[in-house]
Amino acid sequence: MQKIGWIMALLHLPPPSSGDTVVIDSDNNPTISLEPGSNGWVQSATVEITGSGTVTFNGGATSSNNFGNITIDSGATLKLENATDLQTNTGKGISGGTVIVSGGSTLSTGDVSQTVIKFGDADSTGKTQNTVSLSVSNAQFGTVQNLSPGDILEIPGASTWYGDGGTWSQNNDGTYKLTGNDSNHTVLISSATLAPGITTSDFTWDNSTASLVCFLPGSMIRTPDGDVAVEDIQIGDQVVVFDWEHNKEVTRPVVWVGKARATVRAGLPDDEAGYPVRILKNAIADGVPYKDMLITAEHCLFFKNRFVPVRMLVNGMSIYYDKSLLSYDYYHLETEQHSVITADGMLTESYLDTGNRSSFRQEGKVATLRGTVKNWKDNAAAPLGVDRSFVEPLFRALEWRENSVVGCQIAPETVEMTNDPGLHLLTRTGAVIRPMRKTEHHYSFMLPPNTDAVRIISRANRPSDVIGPFVDDRRNMGVAVGKIHLQCAKQQIDITSHLQENKPAGWHATDWTDCAWTNGDAVLPLTDFLSYGKMGILSITLRAAGPYLTNTRKNFDMKKLLA
Repeated sequence: MQKIGWIMALLHLPPPSSGDTVVIDSDNNPTISLEPGSNGWVQSATVEITGSGTVTFNGGATSSNNFGNITIDSGATLKLENATDLQTNTGKGISGGTVIVSGGSTLSTGDVSQTVIKFGDADSTGKTQNTVSLSVSNAQFGTVQNLSPGDILEIPGASTWYGDGGTWSQNNDGTYKLTGNDSNHTVLISSATLAPGITTSDFTWDNSTASLVCFLPGSMIRTPDGDVAVEDIQIGDQVVVFDWEHNKEVTRPVVWVGKARATVRAGLPDDEAGYPVRILKNAIADGVPYKDMLITAEHCLFFKNRFVPVRMLVNGMSIYYDKSLLSYDYYHLETEQHSVITADGMLTESYLDTGNRSSFRQEGKVATLRGTVKNWKDNAAAPLGVDRSFVEPLFRALEWRENSVVGCQIAPETVEMTNDPGLHLLTRTGAVIRPMRKTEHHYSFMLPPNTDAVRIISRANRPSDVIGPFVDDRRNMGVAVGKIHLQCAKQQIDITSHLQENKPAGWHATDWTDCAWTNGDAVLPLTDFLSYGKMGILSITLRAAGPYLTNTRKNFDMKKLLA
């Protein structure tokens, strides 16, 4: 454990050793200049800020630092300045105190609902942006202060969970609340204080951080007069459309063109981070595409009368995420009907407005207001083809072409796998309970008295990562749990909360009635069965587990309270 309490001016803090907990006393208002190694701070380092002063992290314009959990005393403040990029690792967050994000800094973390987020004052140019990006879908902000239009709050999957947009309302204390336009009116920000002179109408909702389906500049769109760069297409221009049902080409007018800018969020998986996908020349077939093609991960290509998201075809060699592009413009091109069009010689899709039009700036001529939001089931030009049985043969066929494609990336290293889930329990007090007995499918744990709930912790991976991107399942899957029994005081109790329709946190919804998958960190309520000093044995039967990537850290957080 590193303890820091004597700093008076500026401390250059080297990366801590793996597993360290760094305790920083804020009472002397220290400023800490972080010295990142090749990968920033050791990922397992936990930071605790004590006292009632301010700790300033000054990382410089290129500093990127990764932490475990950050805990801040209620009277203490953590300040990020001078373009500090601070991240907590997947599943980690910040609790307590206040975090000030200023000077073009970026905070990427998980749960901040119990922490005050305060933005620094906007600079005179209005160009410096301070960003707080939550790495957990369904996350919300608690208290946000000094919010201005130059500040960015990002919640992944916002458009999926909360609808197309948000609504401001005023709280009784004069602060503002932001709720999503979903059926539950989910609270996204509980209490926001706006910067002086700012009103809620100064803010815009940007769904582009949720799902991008677009062309990058330089994509050549086929028109009756030849191929035209997508950025030069105007409303009213004609584009060539493939009518696959009648096997002929027709032309349709462009009714809308939109432009927006994406910034990659490197802490997320590649397919969710916003990296564009590069399809090398000839990767699909000879002359297809006829030059390198750059599109966003959710953009669909057309194969055998189906649309396939390009993320499902990424092989890391001839089709790969281009990580040299961390910020880029992208374009939507809409025809009156969703269409199969040609870009760079490859059949692909035009824009289908599923609710994110407001995140784009319209280019060129003025168009009439568009109609209702559309959907893939009723309005797509062709069905989605995302079943493994359809996509995997395409994926393998494109793999076999790699030797004939110039410029392929080096084949990714073979990833080591394991079927060991590393299953254990975590109590409300943070105690780790290892199994007292285990077989391939059955685990038994001795529980201490007064245990009213535990968390079932295991390795977890996405099927799209461990099987292949041709599997359209990007959920973190831990273990499939069947029967659970609690033996105490000469009685056996069946625990079935994980099988109910309304499951505790950390359980995936399922149509199965006899088992359910965890996400690697699932709450199991035990109510008062072990009250009055009774101990018990919890028996868990697994129906399935793994495979897992061996370099995946077990997903547990010693400080997170059970719901």
